[in-house]
Amino acid sequence: MAEFSIIERYFNRRQNASVDLGIGDDSALLAAPPNHQLVICTDTLVAGRHFPLDTAAHAVGWKSVAVNLSDIAAMGAKPHSILLALSLPDADQAWLQGFSDGLYACCDRYGVNLIGGDTTQSPHLSLSVTALGWIEHGRAIARSGAQVDDLIVVSGTVGDAAFALQHLGHPLQQRLDYPTPRCELGLLLQGLASSMIDISDGLAQDLGHILKASAKGACLELTQLPLDPALQRLPEQQQWRYALAGGDDYELCFTISPEHYQQLLQRQPNVQTTVIGQIIQTPTIIFNKNGQAQPLDLKGYQHFA
Repeated sequence: MAEFSIIERYFNRRQNASVDLGIGDDSALLAAPPNHQLVICTDTLVAGRHFPLDTAAHAVGWKSVAVNLSDIAAMGAKPHSILLALSLPDADQAWLQGFSDGLYACCDRYGVNLIGGDTTQSPHLSLSVTALGWIEHGRAIARSGAQVDDLIVVSGTVGDAAFALQHLGHPLQQRLDYPTPRCELGLLLQGLASSMIDISDGLAQDLGHILKASAKGACLELTQLPLDPALQRLPEQQQWRYALAGGDDYELCFTISPEHYQQLLQRQPNVQTTVIGQIIQTPTIIFNKNGQAQPLDLKGYQHFA
């Protein structure tokens, strides 16, 4: 199949009214809502590096969108649309159908439009999605706002995807293949969270980005890490390694004052949130078990390992 045939058959759906001009021209046109800032992010997924080679095409399509919407959520923004750059070894029609179905399933779930991109042939399967969203001016939640005595909170459970990658076929593989971007929670945290990041490379490493940007430290209580029952049955050191150094969870990690956290709970978020620690002044991460320091040497996902 030729490039434009692929686009027309699998990726050219009608846009909704929030897109002035979508697929079919050199560029898309969007009208910015009044007093809003544009939020933009991009992620690349490479077969065999970011997902197993035998991952179902539908799951690849879903995940390619979800990991970008997670970044939009981590800013407290509302996702709007995506661009797709797809590099294919060949135009496998069955794979393309599954991939586009998965991509649009995620788009539809979160009210997102595919508005353009590029398709080309390459020796290796890779895809890059750029996501766009909107947020009211001055309301974005950056990494740099953590304050001493803020609570450190995570959504959902952590370590699931890393465990699944080592135990393919386990029910937790659903969490690896179909991550859930916490878009609704991100919006609820506007005006409440002091800093935020999504967990893509491991909780400890990603929390470290907040600490560096905020010039602060953290004290974590290991017994408070929210774990799936499958991880709870493991020896402690394995639990902690999956939860703190495993990637691909795409949960939100945020800092928030105790008062604002109570306000968040009153808003009844649609996902469990768990307090796992507190921000401190000393720029380091202290790992405690029942108040006793635990020496841990953890590294998250390394893109150039």
